[in-house]
Order: sequence, then structure tokens, then C-alpha cells
Amino acid sequence: MKRLSLSVVAAVLVFSLSACGGGKTTQPPANQPPANQPSAETPSTGTPSTTAPSGSYDAATAEALFKNTCAGCHGQTLEGAVGPNLQKIGGELNKDQILEVLNKGKGAMPPGLVKGADAENIAAWLADKK
Repeated sequence: MKRLSLSVVAAVLVFSLSACGGGKTTQPPANQPPANQPSAETPSTGTPSTTAPSGSYDAATAEALFKNTCAGCHGQTLEGAVGPNLQKIGGELNKDQILEVLNKGKGAMPPGLVKGADAENIAAWLADKK
């Protein structure tokens, strides 16, 4: 019975840790949208970049990157899970502060899960969540 309990705890631990990324998730390069997402540069898609208070960003790409990299801890709709709720994070942190968290990590969140232009895009997108 003890062995079964230990196996269940180990399986849950492995699943929980793997959901938070680890830097080995596949994501598109900063200059390319995911294969199933329209490009912000293609006028025929009807999905232009969004210009908002935090600056210009590609909302579709930011959301796809979030779902691939961050949703395991923050939830598919930013509702929070292992990580905090981000639905109104733009009311607490601005784009630069969010970018700093992405780059340096915070608490249990490791640094650098997204980098460069991808991090800038997600930070701007999250900064508009108020």
C-alpha cells in the first residue's frame, strides 16, 4: 500500500513540474507566428497587430505563446492554477515590470521561459489585462 501511495505522489509531482515549462517547449521563433496562427504581417488574414496603451503587439501570437509556455501554471484563461491569476495583472504591473518578471523570474517561476521579442509581445499583451 505504501508503494502505491509513493508511486501516485511521484506521478503527480512529475506531472506538476512538467506543466511549468522547463524551457524545452516548442515555440515559434520571435519573427514567425505559430503554424496554426495567422501572421500579423499578412493583410489578408484580417488579424493585424494591436496597438494599445502598452504599445503594439500581436495578440494572437502572444496568446498562443502564453498557452504553450505559461498556461500550465497560470491557467488557459489566466485564471491561475499553480501560478497566480493574471486576468487583471495589467492593473498591478506595467509592461516593463511584467517583462522583468519574465526575464528574471519571481517566486517559483523560473527566469527566461520566453525571451526576446516573444517576451516583449507577451508582456505588452498581459499589461493590457486590466
